[in-house]
Amino acid sequence: MRRHLMHVHVLSFDVTITDTSPASAVRAPATGAPAEQTWTPRLWGVLAVLCAVLFLDGLDVSMVGVALPSIGAELGLSTTSLQWIVNGYVLGYGGLLLLGGRTADLLGRRRVFLAALAVFAVASLVGGLVNDGTLLIVTRFVKGLAAAFTAPTALSILTTSFHEGPARNRALSVFSVFGASGYSSGLILGGLLTSFGWRWTFLTPVPLALIALVAGIALIPRDKPAAEGGHDLVGAITLTGGMLLAVYTVVSAPDRGWLDPVTLGSVALAAALLIGFVITENKVRHPLIRLGILRIGTIVRANLSIVALFGSYLSFQFMMTLYLQDVLHWSPLKMAMALLPAGLLVAFGSPFVGRLIDRYGTAPLIFSSMLSLSLGYVWFLATAGDTPHYAFTVLPTMLLLGGGFAFGFSSIMAQATDGIDDSEQGLASGLVQTSGQVGAALVLAVVTALVAGGAHGGGGDFGEFHPGVNLVSGVAVVGLVLNLIPLLRRTRSALV
Repeated sequence: MRRHLMHVHVLSFDVTITDTSPASAVRAPATGAPAEQTWTPRLWGVLAVLCAVLFLDGLDVSMVGVALPSIGAELGLSTTSLQWIVNGYVLGYGGLLLLGGRTADLLGRRRVFLAALAVFAVASLVGGLVNDGTLLIVTRFVKGLAAAFTAPTALSILTTSFHEGPARNRALSVFSVFGASGYSSGLILGGLLTSFGWRWTFLTPVPLALIALVAGIALIPRDKPAAEGGHDLVGAITLTGGMLLAVYTVVSAPDRGWLDPVTLGSVALAAALLIGFVITENKVRHPLIRLGILRIGTIVRANLSIVALFGSYLSFQFMMTLYLQDVLHWSPLKMAMALLPAGLLVAFGSPFVGRLIDRYGTAPLIFSSMLSLSLGYVWFLATAGDTPHYAFTVLPTMLLLGGGFAFGFSSIMAQATDGIDDSEQGLASGLVQTSGQVGAALVLAVVTALVAGGAHGGGGDFGEFHPGVNLVSGVAVVGLVLNLIPLLRRTRSALV
């Protein structure tokens, strides 16, 4: 059975609370040397709401993944149908992230964030009550669609509320802690709640989302929509259609076949729509997305780095989930505990990353992240054999991967939004998150095909997963080389 594991986010705690005026929480730093931003109670409250929504996102994804076998048994769903409970979410989320981030810039971040959060709560409630598999998949698509608006909007609210520099880096670290905690908690809660009934994995997020909605209405300050833009209807249609079709093709190709006529036709149509979008954006007076942002080297590198991070990390966890449950026949709870060290390391390590970014910048930390990930996969390949030993092979690997994710996620997010005007923070946030989700879906699709081929080849034990681990190792190494190049250039410039 295919499962898909998803995203996380980042920040730090050592700040003082003094000024209580709401305006001080969001006003821009004065000209000259920027002063340390004061974290007011209201600013803490805003951060708490954003973190709660990110926590819910991670919680929901991991809980549903654990509950899939029980859902299939009760509703009589085939493996092909079951995978769409996860991939329906991926389709809505990955397909609309760019539009969601830019919509927040154009219509107002607070308005878009609260509306999407309300949709998320309603879709969760409906998903826990339906008795039809098709309707359940529809609710998952709607939840993914809602997350496509809440995720980039939450990040853009954070980056516009916290001044660029130490305050924003600390906030990003706290943000990541809650994402990792949500995912880790979901693994354990999913195992516990599924024993009472899979519907609880859908219903549990509902009251939490409603509390976050009420708090968001009270705490998130109103913001003004962008003065220009939003008139690009053709751009919106071609972008949305192209992204939805591209993500659909990626997640459905392993089952249908990469050379199937439907797959090839989907690729061609998605490419045509996205090319049409690029042409439109270069001609209209007020483009939906300013393509010039893609000419910024650090932005491009951050987006490629998130593909390497998410693509390798989530695909490896996908393989470990299958191996521990389907091959070793571990219970969902036992499997969750085996993978938990990586999530705990992210949760406890992320608060310190903000200070490291302040001191060293993002480039060395992203390189360290890719190095840790590469070492983790190489260690697994070198020591796994036919039946990996947990203490000697799996645990060290999960610790290296958790450290790599902790260093990488916050640093990549900071690099992807640094120096971007407030009016385009939603665009930059949506762009990097789209790269992460679509990139992870693409790598996972190839990994799934490799694992299926290994199973047909009769590799036995972990042998059928080795081709997939080879692939994720290569993806991590590419990310390592990508981030080594600017460090070498910087070193050479310093020596000249």
